Amino acid sequence: MSRVNSLPDSPDTCSTTEAAQRLGLAVRSVQLMVDRGELQAWKTPGGHRRILRASLEAWLSGRAPTTRPAQPPRPAARPLTLLLIEDSAHFQNLIALVVKRELPDAELHIASDGIAGLAMAGRLEPDLLLIDILLPGIDGAALITGLRSHAQFARSQLIVITALDEAQREPYRFALEGVPVVHKPALVTQLPPLLAQATSAA
Repeated sequence: MSRVNSLPDSPDTCSTTEAAQRLGLAVRSVQLMVDRGELQAWKTPGGHRRILRASLEAWLSGRAPTTRPAQPPRPAARPLTLLLIEDSAHFQNLIALVVKRELPDAELHIASDGIAGLAMAGRLEPDLLLIDILLPGIDGAALITGLRSHAQFARSQLIVITALDEAQREPYRFALEGVPVVHKPALVTQLPPLLAQATSAA
């Protein structure tokens, strides 16, 4: 349910444009976050969204949309390396924000297609791979199958991030067995606990 309410304007709010600049996202992406209840906002008499600054800062600091126990610090060693293979610029930015919030010391690398992702995975040997299913070049299912055939990726954790619902994922079931899947509409709530789980095992 949307949290856009008809309340008066306030100096403790900002516009969707200001919020988008703060988050590094498109204005439409911020509007969708408001509509999904991820940011608290209301509308001015003229119909413009005003976003509560405290809500924005809380989202950035990890206090929203839900509170989670703090993770113990990772021992000083090789930085945790993540590779995101995702062709949507919006989701690249959104996932980068979530990773930065949840794992501030991690190194996140991004590839926009399956072929580049495969090459980067071979070079980086990441601790965690976040892979979309529908990718240009090589789809995520084929990419996962290929990675699993190489011993060098045996220690890499996998998380699939997709807009496909369960029925639409059926043709890719052969590659998704035992792999946690994040549904993109629920990414902000589903990804953080999986990051914590995967990185604790890394």
